Amino acid sequence: MKEQKGLLTGDHFMLGDYAAAEGALLAGCRFFAGYPITPATEIAERMSTRMPQIGGVYIQMEDEIASMNAILGGSWSGVKSMTATSGPGFSLMMENLGLGIMLETPCVVINVQRGGPSTGLPTLVGQQDMMQAKWGSHGDYEIIALCPGSPQEFFDLTIRAFNLAEKYRTPVLVMADAEVGHMTEKVVIPDPEEIEIISRPMVRKGDVEPDHFRIYRDMTHCKGGVRVSPMAKAGDGFRFHVTGLTHDERGYPDMSAKGNEWNMERLISKIRDNKDDIIWVEEKDLDDAEVVVVSYGISARTALWPIELARKEGIRVGLLRLITVWPFSEEKIRRLAKSVKAFVVPEINMGQIVREVERCAAGEAAVFGVHRPGGEVLDPAEVLNTIRKAAGHPVQTEDAVIANQEIQE
Repeated sequence: MKEQKGLLTGDHFMLGDYAAAEGALLAGCRFFAGYPITPATEIAERMSTRMPQIGGVYIQMEDEIASMNAILGGSWSGVKSMTATSGPGFSLMMENLGLGIMLETPCVVINVQRGGPSTGLPTLVGQQDMMQAKWGSHGDYEIIALCPGSPQEFFDLTIRAFNLAEKYRTPVLVMADAEVGHMTEKVVIPDPEEIEIISRPMVRKGDVEPDHFRIYRDMTHCKGGVRVSPMAKAGDGFRFHVTGLTHDERGYPDMSAKGNEWNMERLISKIRDNKDDIIWVEEKDLDDAEVVVVSYGISARTALWPIELARKEGIRVGLLRLITVWPFSEEKIRRLAKSVKAFVVPEINMGQIVREVERCAAGEAAVFGVHRPGGEVLDPAEVLNTIRKAAGHPVQTEDAVIANQEIQE
């Protein structure tokens, strides 16, 4: 293990939440505003210690509403910014998340999900915020949400979240869960020069006359011709306005239907037109699959053993793990639906992403959900039996009970 300019490198045995914090620091995050909430508090704790060591700023706000507002302001000061929370705090952030989307403000929000609703199960796992991640704020927009399945991936995807936020000038969500956040495993932190780090395009003094600068004029940058505008650091003398109202290229209010259409087209197209760059999935044994397990986060990880057992029973089952959940892998699901018998969707909620799979399958293939409310990971035996059912094989209750006993032992 070694340390470069305050950044850790090398092999570590590390808590998932700590790994996310280290990923943020390596990505260039230098401002964190947050409020303690289980099971995400360890991210804030880590940041409170590490930020001063690398010249960053940590601040504990009075609540999650203020935390979200603070990181928007931090980003407009020219600094990569992040907050972390869990379900109830995530709900409080929704209005200002919409503000960040409308302002096209790069920042990262981590949600370490727990059982809900309301205060719910503060210390126990859930995946019940997935639809809130997509539709939590009002109006039309697109969002990017990533789901890690291990502490290593929590580290990796936090870096990716910052890169996507900077590239597309938008808030990006990391939708972890309590099991991944509180899991301790090996985390390999590469040297900084080995990692691609993307930073927003910035206009500098002398680049353009202050009165001629347009903060929301489409330009292209980065690979793929992404349509975003360079940002200007607040206080550098450029004339622009920042408001959540429908606005023109300068940021000044434009109270017209045409103006709103222009804004929405920008916010939606820059994500939809670049899905191939944004969407990451893991595919396993899909070529000959008759049944495909579609899952994410800890639920995808706990589905691996049932998938292995089903394969031993002669069921041709594959895995589509959603590393990017939003935007959704619509085209992939539609293509698979034409060639497979069924999908099985394990998730720790009473049915959220399964509805997206049903929508995209459009009746071409059956869809089976494996659900439980928050509190515990899914029973692998139940996942196995659902795979059997989806394949048209008899449900072997006795075998499932034995398998479950083996897992517990």
